[in-house]
Amino acid sequence: MPPKPNSVAAASAVSKRSYAMMLDRGVMKQFKLCVQCQLPMTRRKKWASDVVWDEVRYCSDRCRKAAKK
Repeated sequence: MPPKPNSVAAASAVSKRSYAMMLDRGVMKQFKLCVQCQLPMTRRKKWASDVVWDEVRYCSDRCRKAAKK
């Protein structure tokens, strides 16, 4: 039996959307991969607006600063 694809691999296969869904503490949540570290990140309360979520590219200030170097 072939191994099941994990949610991170499934997110990279999504081409039309910038996010995918994953199970987080029993709740399905949207997530995106950080451009710098490739780790999945879920929405934060301050990113509640869809407009802001579409603009988020990095999971943290550390990744954002590392990408500029």
